[in-house]
Amino acid sequence: MNKSEIDQDILERIQQLEEKYKAMGQDMSSYLDGLLHADFLNYWDYINLDSLLALQQPKTNFPDEMIFIMYHQITELYFKMARWEMEQIHEHKHPDIDFFIARVKRVNNYFENLCHSFNIMTDGMEREQFLKFRMSLLPSSGFQSAQYRLIEIGSTDLINLVNLDKRADFDENASVADMYESIYWLTGATELATGKKTLTLKQFEEKYSEEFLKLAEKTRETNFARLFSKFYTEDDKAEELKAQLKRLDIMANVEWPLAHYKSAVRYLQKDPEDIKATGGTNWQKYLPPRFQKIVFFPDLWTEKERNEWGKSWVKTNVFGA
Repeated sequence: MNKSEIDQDILERIQQLEEKYKAMGQDMSSYLDGLLHADFLNYWDYINLDSLLALQQPKTNFPDEMIFIMYHQITELYFKMARWEMEQIHEHKHPDIDFFIARVKRVNNYFENLCHSFNIMTDGMEREQFLKFRMSLLPSSGFQSAQYRLIEIGSTDLINLVNLDKRADFDENASVADMYESIYWLTGATELATGKKTLTLKQFEEKYSEEFLKLAEKTRETNFARLFSKFYTEDDKAEELKAQLKRLDIMANVEWPLAHYKSAVRYLQKDPEDIKATGGTNWQKYLPPRFQKIVFFPDLWTEKERNEWGKSWVKTNVFGA
């Protein structure tokens, strides 16, 4: 490319910029002055590296607590990536099926990385250290990950998140507020001895319930399950989308909770009585999918598959069968 071609190319871009700023009622020359005096962007400032690396603040002197903190922060960043993709789908209300498939595939990739990386934390912590530093974390718990709840709510009709023995109490006209009172995760944060709400749950509800209810109302017609049933069951690419939705179901509702369960067995199982989780949560009855049977897309699975939800994973990964 010769000099005249370069100059013409630059001129065209300047003209485009001028039109852009003129449409906004802005003076392009002022913006060019700002660009002239601005410093070059560098990597560490762009990703706020110093701030990011300062976010790990252990509560104890046990070295492995640092691993515990960082892995949970990584998890939350993956959840944020998943939510970012999901929000784009919700906003479209009736997205192009290729767009829908591509975004669900991204969400699945994030979950797959999380599920396969869980051993980074479990292998990175000595059991003896964990059982000591965890007592300084009370009553906080991974149960309090609001982003995971937002992913659940944005994926499916709220009735599919209602506690298994309460689902028959609601019909299609049930209010979001009523169903939320019976949402499945409430049973996972009750005191083992009394059945009362733990402080972990009380704190969680106080901080996030309003946000959960707002999203459930907003996505009542645009959650993934509803979008599929309304627009795509007869589409030529329905099977491709169905495969990605089923993959999401397995990743979010079988692989991910059971990765936690496997870790809990390793760190908290103790004869004759299991060690309680930090928030007092009932991890033995809460984490295994066969108890909760949370399925985002029940119509995509056979009755047998729903009844045996998570069974094969437990046999293979927990008991080595």
